[in-house]
Amino acid sequence: MNQHWTVAGAARLFGNAYFLLALASLCWSGNHLMGRAIAGHVPPLTISTLRWLLAAAILFPFVRGHLVRDWPLIRQNFGVIVYLSLLGGGLFGALQFVGLQWTTALNVSVMNSLAPVFIAAAAAIMFRDRLTGRQVAGIAISLLGVLAIITKLDPAIAATFAFNLGDIIIVVNMALWAVYSASLRWRPPIHPLSFMFVFALVAGIAMLPAFAWEYATGYVLQPTLLTFSAIAMVTIFSTIVAFVSWTRGVELIGPNRAGVFLHLIPVYSALLTGALLGEPLRFYHVAGFALILFGVWCASRSR
Repeated sequence: MNQHWTVAGAARLFGNAYFLLALASLCWSGNHLMGRAIAGHVPPLTISTLRWLLAAAILFPFVRGHLVRDWPLIRQNFGVIVYLSLLGGGLFGALQFVGLQWTTALNVSVMNSLAPVFIAAAAAIMFRDRLTGRQVAGIAISLLGVLAIITKLDPAIAATFAFNLGDIIIVVNMALWAVYSASLRWRPPIHPLSFMFVFALVAGIAMLPAFAWEYATGYVLQPTLLTFSAIAMVTIFSTIVAFVSWTRGVELIGPNRAGVFLHLIPVYSALLTGALLGEPLRFYHVAGFALILFGVWCASRSR
């Protein structure tokens, strides 16, 4: 009986787009904090390669039966899966860690806040999707909440914001993520774990030349606790959990409504920073949280 309820509960959660998208954003928030913590210590292209290969290795024992059943559709749609894997996996993942080598957590929050707008634009250009008035209002309101948190409601912080190479890389990466998210409607109707396994395997193999080049330049992975912790966190949470959750969430409610959930990332970042570093909750946190959550609620409505 308990097992039955556990399976039924898991199935309900996997059908709840709002839970899945919020979970994906939480995982990626932790990824940003980890990315900044390991900048200069862990080779970005190496960890970008290992995250996918290790994810595929972890998933394989659980996905073999699904792969057998899904293989005809995988083979038929292999070109689409490769396109999604290279765009949303190999390229996006690598540029994210490369960009985090040069920019700040504040700047990353600003750049990521552009993602919902980029996703809406990509969906409109590629598929003629239209945003509803409620979705436009939701994106705008949640964006104000993001700005409230990252500027601390201090105009001086906003005035000193400046771009660098890392910021440009992150902006380009957000555009790539938008195209990837809009393109997920091309994903073949196979089991989510089958898709994730092939996605991770293709992305990891594609990253091997970059890994070899980085190794040849002398930027070698060091066997430290920080290194192993970073790889484990990125592989399990930022890769497997986040990508499976995001893919399923977009499948359930579409890229435009899903995109605004990325505005939860600075909320999580502020909460995680407070919990880990003991920073107190400020008024700008509360104001920003309220605006973001209200904006997400507005944008996630179907009408």
